[in-house]
Amino acid sequence: MGLRVSSPVFSNGSTIPKKYTCDGQDVAPPLEWSGLPKQSKSVALICDDPDAPSGTFTHWVLYNIPASTQKLAEGASIGAAGVNSFGKTGFGGPCPPKKDHAHHYHFHVYALDVESLGAAGLSKEDALDAMNGHILAEGDLVGTYKRAA
Repeated sequence: MGLRVSSPVFSNGSTIPKKYTCDGQDVAPPLEWSGLPKQSKSVALICDDPDAPSGTFTHWVLYNIPASTQKLAEGASIGAAGVNSFGKTGFGGPCPPKKDHAHHYHFHVYALDVESLGAAGLSKEDALDAMNGHILAEGDLVGTYKRAA
């Protein structure tokens, strides 16, 4: 079963507005999702960039989001924030190397059958380990971004 993930500021496969990147305000974009199974107890979100030169780069880990939540406002912080590849908690916007090709940013949303994955500060890997066996449904929204040379 798949979740439908969208954003009012960019569509699937399109460019993420500069405001939500390191070249802008570096604020988390608003997101929406639908199709959570009735037995969902929480939602988790991971945003990463598989096109990064050093391997997949994690921009956002957010979990313990109440299942009653169906959208995140711009810059919202709800639930527990994990540690991104910048070494910080919360959202770190797209920031590919200048002169590099457009990178793809996957906003992956998971419906879970548990209320909590644990305390704030989990890495993407720890969050995924905690989700193992608890994912009821998932969905993906992909945005792109390329920096000016």
